[in-house]
Amino acid sequence: MSIQSVVKKVVKPVVGERGWQALRRVKRKAVGNNRPKAPVAPPKPTGVAAISDDLCKLAAHFKTDKWGAHKYAQHYQRYLQHLRGEEFNLLEIGIGGYNRAGEGGASLRMWKHFFPQAQIYGMDIQDKSFVDEDRITTFIGDQSAPESLLSIAEKIGKLDVIIDDGSHRSPHVITTFHTLFPLLSDGGIYVVEDTQSSYWPEWMGSEDLDSPDTSMGLLKRLTDGLNYEEFVTEGYEPTYYDRNIRGVHFFHNLVIIEKGVNAEGTNKKRALKARYGTSPASTS
Repeated sequence: MSIQSVVKKVVKPVVGERGWQALRRVKRKAVGNNRPKAPVAPPKPTGVAAISDDLCKLAAHFKTDKWGAHKYAQHYQRYLQHLRGEEFNLLEIGIGGYNRAGEGGASLRMWKHFFPQAQIYGMDIQDKSFVDEDRITTFIGDQSAPESLLSIAEKIGKLDVIIDDGSHRSPHVITTFHTLFPLLSDGGIYVVEDTQSSYWPEWMGSEDLDSPDTSMGLLKRLTDGLNYEEFVTEGYEPTYYDRNIRGVHFFHNLVIIEKGVNAEGTNKKRALKARYGTSPASTS
C-alpha cells in the first residue's frame, strides 16, 4: 500500500469528506507554488524609448535635418555608438531655427535620447533658452569670436564631443576648430557638418579646390598630418594637430575627426637607405 493510501485511510475518517477535500486543495496549491515559474518578459518600450538606439529613427522623430535633408545620422551612429552608456559632455554649435521664435533644438533632443547618461550643450548666436530642460543646456555665443567660445567651454568643463553645425562659413569653422579642438579630451570626437559651403564663394568659400583658406582646405591638410612621421622634409616639426589626430573620416558634407596620440613610428630610414645612409639592420 502506498504512503498516500495509508494517509487517506487514517486521516479521512477523522476529518470527514469535506475536511479531506480541503486538505487536498491545500496540497495542490502548495505543489503549484513550488513549481518553477516561467520567466516573465520585460515590457517592450514604447514611444521614443522604442527607437532610442537608432539615430536615424530618432532624427526623423525629432525632425532634425541630420536625417532627410542630409544623411549624417548613420555616420554618427557608427562613430558615437561606443558612448551610449557613458557619462560625457556633448557640445553642438548651432541649435537651429535661426531667429524664428520658438524654433530649434531638434538635434539636442535627439542627442539626449540617444545618450541617456550625457550632458547635452548647445551654442547659438540667438537665444534658444526655451530648449533648456533636464540634461540640455544652451548658451548664447559667437563662433567667430574665440573669447566667446572659450567662455562657454569654461562653463561646460570637459569636452568629449564637439559638433560644428553653426554658420558653415569657412572663417568661422576654422576659428572654432583652432579654438576648441585643443580643449577636446583625448579620445574625443570633433565633427564639422555641411562642408559643401566650403566650395561656395557666396558663403565665404572658394571655387578653388586647393584654396588653403577654406574649411575643406584645413580639413584636407589634416590627412597629411596623419602621416607626418613619413615626411622626409629635413627638420620638419610636427604640429599640435599632427601629434593629436589619429583619424579623419570624410563623408558627403560631413567630416569626423578622432582625437588621440598619433605616434606609431616609421620605417622610412630602413626603406630609404640611400637617403639616410642606413644599413638594412637599421631601424627608426
